[in-house]
Amino acid sequence: MSQNESSRLRFHPGQIVATRGALEALRTSGQSPYAFLGRHLRGDWGNVCDDDRRLNDLAVEDGSRLLSAYETSKGDKLWIITEGVNDDGRRASTCILLPQEY
Repeated sequence: MSQNESSRLRFHPGQIVATRGALEALRTSGQSPYAFLGRHLRGDWGNVCDDDRRLNDLAVEDGSRLLSAYETSKGDKLWIITEGVNDDGRRASTCILLPQEY
């Protein structure tokens, strides 16, 4: 991510990890995890309901957990989950995974 892109991020992801299933789905689709991760970090929550969208917007402010849902070009569903802030006020990690891996 470039410096310009990182200045538009709504929150810090912490350590970024991905499951094997998610990486395989991305490889099969020919898509980069960074495209989905960038959307998540900019507050484009993808295919979530309006209530979850509102909860994510609040979570950016109050430090709660964040969940985005996307679909690859091959139709595989991806979730991106960023953990809530810890005692230090930081988010420890963001994980890209398939819903069935949750």
